Amino acid sequence: MQEGRVALLPAHVARLVRAGARLFVERGAGRHAGADDRAYEAAGATILADGPAVFAAAEMIVKVKEPMQTELPGLRADHILVANLYCGRDRALVDHLLAAGTTAIAAEHAHPHHPGNSPIAGELGALEGLHLLFRPHGGNGRHFMRHAGMQGARALVIGLGLAGRGALRVLLNLGVGVTGIDEDEAALARALSDWSNRDFATARPAALPDLLGQADLVINCVRWDKSRRDHLITRDMLGLLPRGAVIVDVACDRAGAIETSVPTSWENPTYQVAGITHFCVENLPAAVPPVASATFADVAAAIAAPVATFGLDAAMHDQPWLAAAVVCRHGRLHDRRTATLQERPWVPFAG
Repeated sequence: MQEGRVALLPAHVARLVRAGARLFVERGAGRHAGADDRAYEAAGATILADGPAVFAAAEMIVKVKEPMQTELPGLRADHILVANLYCGRDRALVDHLLAAGTTAIAAEHAHPHHPGNSPIAGELGALEGLHLLFRPHGGNGRHFMRHAGMQGARALVIGLGLAGRGALRVLLNLGVGVTGIDEDEAALARALSDWSNRDFATARPAALPDLLGQADLVINCVRWDKSRRDHLITRDMLGLLPRGAVIVDVACDRAGAIETSVPTSWENPTYQVAGITHFCVENLPAAVPPVASATFADVAAAIAAPVATFGLDAAMHDQPWLAAAVVCRHGRLHDRRTATLQERPWVPFAG
């Protein structure tokens, strides 16, 4: 995994402690994020020996990612779990959450005021894609900037949400020519306004077959609905790309928007299909744990603070955006998307 992020930094812990919460932190949890145990203790947290000790002591469990297999037995009916869960693609996890009666809040659906790690994922995906274009890494050797009359690299960014906008920031500021692709008219208009002084154009997904032939780098930031059987870029369409082109799939959905995508890890980040290098690392932000922890902690604290202070029901009443992030509670599934993808019964969350 090479996961170095931590869900809350000492500054966030201090705010929660001032609000009246008791905080337990696993020993060494923040070491890769630049936060040692002494900083957590100074913020008011109690350091516990390991994860099981934290699960046993706490009522709310705040994590960056979903519980590991070894952690699942520690979940209880009185637990409120806050994490990036992506339950739609993990039936086994949903089975455990429902059986335990745990209240699960999907952090990825609960950030109306904080972007979380998505922009960082787009930024890192863009950097890795440009790196892979270099000849020693099997790319076509295209430089990202124009020199001596030679055209610089050209990229397609598919999906202009938070991750896509992160990719645009890196690519366009480095001088790469980019076409941004989205179905949403507002997203296209915003991107054109933001980057009117750069080599930037927009298009709809229907134009992809015509655009791939000039693309050195394709960055996909569209999370694909698991119920769909179609793709934005099929295996057959890989032949349209120039030799030595690179696909970076930030969304990392197996056979999702990119039919040939298979999630990879930092240990083995790339593979080739039809001569096209694919980079599909699942946890891109884990490469920069200090900043990724800070941006995720903003989201986690925004969820945890009202729940810890007022209780779940009152927090949902005062801040309705939280209700949309509740996956399950007391053995009942409340997330419609997860229910649809897994063909399960569900009920709307009513607090």
